[in-house]
Amino acid sequence: MDLIERVSGHFLESIAIKQQVMDELSPAVALAAERMVSSLMNEGKILACGNGGSAADAQHFAAEMVGRFEKERPGLAAMSLATDSSVLSAIGNDYDFDMIFSKQVRALGHHNDLLLAISTSGNSANVIEAIYAAHERGMGVIALTGKDGGQIAEILSPEDIHLNVPSLRTARIQEVHILLIHALCDAIDCMLLGGE
Repeated sequence: MDLIERVSGHFLESIAIKQQVMDELSPAVALAAERMVSSLMNEGKILACGNGGSAADAQHFAAEMVGRFEKERPGLAAMSLATDSSVLSAIGNDYDFDMIFSKQVRALGHHNDLLLAISTSGNSANVIEAIYAAHERGMGVIALTGKDGGQIAEILSPEDIHLNVPSLRTARIQEVHILLIHALCDAIDCMLLGGE
């Protein structure tokens, strides 16, 4: 296969899955943004977690909240649970890798907070444990998944928000996840600062 064709194929696949889920996910993203603003306005914070590329997405989301997205504003309370190497390695070593996020949720999470749980497969054991911990703490959950939503789809409560990207390719799922994160950031800023 010609490499240019192969590269073009990635663009076409990415465009196709984004068009496929646009109408389906846009209302849920708007609702998720409203929940996030409600949490933030009630002295809550957003705790984000994920593994690998999803850990990077959790960190990216927290950076956009604490710093800024596209407009100047005060920092918003958000943090990634995937960035503190001492906490992660201590919990993984002393307890179990499956507990690296749930122990942090139990230590840091409160009922006005939200968990942003990111898993392309929907089956990440440590993200699942974080969701259970969030529910124990009375926290809402916004889950970004892919494929069929995996086990995460089964454990979310009716009040939680599930943003599932029904693609089998991890790269395509991650590309939509970052788009969803940017859409959330924009919607949050629009509600807080006024839209154009």
